[in-house]
Amino acid sequence: MTVHMFMIAAAAVMFVLSMLALYSLRYVFEGNTYKVVYRGLLAFDVVAVAGMAIGSFFLHGTFWAGSVIRIISIVFVAQFFLSVLVCIAVALRWADRRLNAPMAFSRSRRQLLKRAIVYPAAAMAAAGYGSTCGVDGTVEREYQIPVRDLPEHLRGFRIAQLSDVHLGMFFSLERLKELLRQAAKGKPDALVLTGDIFDDVALNPEAIQVLDSFAGEFPSGIWYCRGNHEHFRGIERIQAMLEETQIHSLVNSSEIVVEGERPLVFLGVDYPMKREEKVFQSDKRAFMEAAMHNVPGNAVKVLLAHHPEFIDNGAEKGIELTLAGHTHGSQFGIFGIPVFPVFKYTRGMVQHGESYGYVHCGNGSWFPYRIGCPPEIAYFTLRRG
Repeated sequence: MTVHMFMIAAAAVMFVLSMLALYSLRYVFEGNTYKVVYRGLLAFDVVAVAGMAIGSFFLHGTFWAGSVIRIISIVFVAQFFLSVLVCIAVALRWADRRLNAPMAFSRSRRQLLKRAIVYPAAAMAAAGYGSTCGVDGTVEREYQIPVRDLPEHLRGFRIAQLSDVHLGMFFSLERLKELLRQAAKGKPDALVLTGDIFDDVALNPEAIQVLDSFAGEFPSGIWYCRGNHEHFRGIERIQAMLEETQIHSLVNSSEIVVEGERPLVFLGVDYPMKREEKVFQSDKRAFMEAAMHNVPGNAVKVLLAHHPEFIDNGAEKGIELTLAGHTHGSQFGIFGIPVFPVFKYTRGMVQHGESYGYVHCGNGSWFPYRIGCPPEIAYFTLRRG
């Protein structure tokens, strides 16, 4: 999906949210207050929807685009929460009336909900949190990965994973630098990037140089595999720029990271761009076979893959650890559980026998809102199993 198609689709969703919220206002306010709020919100929504549908052609990739769209997103997410809260309250009131004696009729719409002003206040608070702290507050997670007969020289080897930065309107170059600094403070031996990093044609060249400038912070290097958005942004040019840097770009290939009688090998697979299921699965198998070529049989193996279903392919090949992204952890979670688990593996650690897989929650997003699913830096330490 192109940026413009995404913006138009977003505008359609915003229109529906606007209609629901405007209808909900009749239960929250009354009289002149209702008229003022209704007209003000309607005017904002019309301008915002038109701006999302048209403005992306002129503002994409600019600071102003990101700032304006973040403000718009806060207001529309607030409208979503307002609609949900009002619907729940009205449904509960309806149920209460059916179960208990009917109340005396009141002409005041506001009587439908007690302390109705709480609803827009709560909605705006939830929207503001998810669009600020939710997307900006990066957490660090630590995992120990047991490996059978792990040799002495690989014990304690430490990997940091970043994924789905989506450089552009909602993730600046300065923020990328800060994220890399934070990852380096965890003292990993290697940094791995599991796709959808370079997502803005104008900013990608400088982003690659920024990433290259941090190569010295990670003793065993920076390792990268492609995501679908790199394909959208001109994969040939991105690959050519990466080849001029110290970044290890793994495209259906492998490299030895640490030598030894039992070496540590990183493998990387491309993103299968064909959507038809049989072709998708066929491409995955072909990519894995190419990546496994020339990998020593006794190697400790770490697979980098943007799509999380490569976790299954990794387990089939006896790969000790597969690191994936793509899902953003659904961006909405409750107690660490994704609200929208639309993928086979959406978030967190997966184990198949002695093979482990991890689906990263992502560091950026296309829609600037997260709740219960903060961006993360994941650290993995190899230990003897």
